[in-house]
Amino acid sequence: MTVSKKKSKFQAWLLASRPKTLPAAAAPVIVGSAVAFAEHGFRIWPALAALLGALFLQIGANLANDVFDFEKGADQHGRIGPMRVTQAGLLSPKEVKFGMWVTFFLAAICGIYMTLVSSWIILLIGVLAIIAAIAYTGGPFPYGYKGLGEIFVFLFFGIAAVCGTYYAQTISISQLALLSSAPVGLLIVAILVVNNVRDYESDKAANKKTLAVHFGLQWARQELVSVIILAYLIIFLLGISDLASPWLLLTWLSLPMIFSMTSSVLNKRGKTLNKTLAETGRLTLIFSLLYALGLVLSVYLPI
Repeated sequence: MTVSKKKSKFQAWLLASRPKTLPAAAAPVIVGSAVAFAEHGFRIWPALAALLGALFLQIGANLANDVFDFEKGADQHGRIGPMRVTQAGLLSPKEVKFGMWVTFFLAAICGIYMTLVSSWIILLIGVLAIIAAIAYTGGPFPYGYKGLGEIFVFLFFGIAAVCGTYYAQTISISQLALLSSAPVGLLIVAILVVNNVRDYESDKAANKKTLAVHFGLQWARQELVSVIILAYLIIFLLGISDLASPWLLLTWLSLPMIFSMTSSVLNKRGKTLNKTLAETGRLTLIFSLLYALGLVLSVYLPI
């Protein structure tokens, strides 16, 4: 194989992994670890294993989505989103499925380590997460085609990811960990909603019945605004409660990012929303970093 072919193959795998989606995997781990730190339960190695496991799960889910959408006809030549490697012929379905199983295996290794240092509950969460990643567009009941994507994204990227990260370090679940999972999960749902608004026409043509297809573009746009408002409202309520610290209100520094993003979704459609999708991912990551900073400051500079 020539150097140029090797390079193109590497680029194809990099494209298939969709690096711009990885902030959605890192964000809940950052928040879960920060809650553990604030409650004096932070452990570095389980935290790193949770981060690696989450990244591998996200990449595996991306590969599964790539190949199964192609096989179900959701990815056509008129696709307006980022290039899909299976549809473009850069990698064969067999290669993408092999890569999917490799990344899920690596995620499982991280999960096994976390299970050994905590309990079998982590293994259960990991197995369910892999099943959910595959079943989003694959298997006999692809729930992403049934309008259930938002529910599963909230459950696994919000509650399971944040609380699982916290549990791996503390072998317990606190009220703050559970409540902290909600705003993160909602913002990751927002990423999915932007994706569904962008792909509305192609999803409709492929009979992929996302909530946007079920209820229409206007409803989906209102859904986006609603989940973002709810995420920031939860932070406000936590910041003024006795459960957390006013330092959590630092997350509101990310508010300026939402205006251009929501304006784009409310007024544009199609390919122009590719940039908006990346912006929503960045918002989720920055929101989570500010949330984590607030929790750390609550330890060293209590108000």
